[in-house]
Order: sequence, then C-alpha cells, then structure tokens
Amino acid sequence: MRKHIRGLDHAVILVRDLDRAHDSYRRLGFTLTPRGFHSLGSQNHCIMFGRDYLELMALPAAPPASLQYFADFLAKGEGVGALALATDDAAGAYAELKQAGIEADPPLALSRPVENLGQARFTLVQLPPAETPGLRTFVCQHHTRDIVWRPEYQRHANGAAGIKSVTIATPDPARYARVLDGLPVAYSHADTPVVAAIRIRVDDKKAAADGLERGGISFVTLKDGAPVVPAGEAHGVMLVFG
Repeated sequence: MRKHIRGLDHAVILVRDLDRAHDSYRRLGFTLTPRGFHSLGSQNHCIMFGRDYLELMALPAAPPASLQYFADFLAKGEGVGALALATDDAAGAYAELKQAGIEADPPLALSRPVENLGQARFTLVQLPPAETPGLRTFVCQHHTRDIVWRPEYQRHANGAAGIKSVTIATPDPARYARVLDGLPVAYSHADTPVVAAIRIRVDDKKAAADGLERGGISFVTLKDGAPVVPAGEAHGVMLVFG
C-alpha cells in the first residue's frame, strides 16, 4: 500500500431511485444518514461504520461532465460504481500516484451540507477508469470527520461494524494491483469486470440473519453461518454478513 493511502474509505453504490434504495437498506438492518446534497448535484445516504462506510448515491437528471462515468454506469444497471481510498493528505497521494506513472486528476475540493452542523468538506483525487476496469477509484481526504462520523449513525440493527473486504469479479486480477495492492480486496473470475460482493464485518452472524428475516429480505447462508444477500436485494451488489 502506498504511504498516503491508508485503506478503504467507502464504497459508492450507484442507485436509480434513492428513496427505494434507502428503504431497501433500512430493511437490511442499516441505519442511514439523512439525505445529503453534493455540490455537483448528486444526492446520497451514507451507512457509517467505525472508520469506513457505504454510500448510496443517485445522480441529477442532467449530470455534469464530472459525473458522466457514473451516468454511463447507471445506464447499464445499479451497483458499486466506485471505491474510495482513504488518505489524510490528498496532495501527497496525488504526487505519489503521479510518481508511480498513474495519471490521476489534480485534487478537487468538494462539500455538502450536513443537517444543521455545517458543511462536510473533502478533497478527491480521481484515478483513470482504465486502472480499475468495472469501477472508478478515487482517493478521499475528509476535512470534517467530526460531523460525518457521528455515533447515532454508527449503530446498526444488523450489527454491522465495517467493510471487511470487497470482491471484484474480473478476467484479469493483476490489472488492479497498481492501485489496490495491499487493500482488503479479493478477486473472482468473470468475463465482465464488476464489484461482485462486499463482506460486512459483524460479531453475530445469527443476529444479522434474524434481522434480515424481520426485514423481509431473501438470503442464503454459507457453511460458516454468514448470511448472503443477493445483488437483486441490495441494488446491484451481493452483501455477505460475517
């Protein structure tokens, strides 16, 4: 892992109907933040864990050019359109990526209001889509963690505590090494690259399964007791609890 990349920050799950996605993830047992409005026009709900999170994102009717990749992704279907990599120094990460021959975009400052607490401010460094086929990757530095990671949004009925790993289905796992090496990313084989699954860390798999049943969610159970929610129930990505 690179010096200025500290791990996974969040996974962006692109959805066509944010209200419907909010209801789906509420029934999955997650606590969601209120709807957020980005300065680029996109809207979101976040599912906050201890140090990382899931982001449900919907686009404006006429997305700006900077969101065109996501618009093209959604035209094919919902799912994980991007992985954000954590950093405490976006400028340093940008310099490091450039030095490695990765043609990253210069740091971009963005913001969104958070209820009555002020603006959540963050800086992104976008990587070229060709570096990680099937998804976009970017580096994210949070400047206002205190108003984003709030305790009341980190408690989940399903016991979720964080992102344990992400599985990318791809014909060429080695293609991703320059960016994702050292991160909790696994690979499976597929002809078309896609983020196939997110494994969510929980302490009690049975309690997570009971919560899914209460929410009316269809799932199967692995031999180790981990409940698995199919992609059709989670807006384009399989969720594994355990």
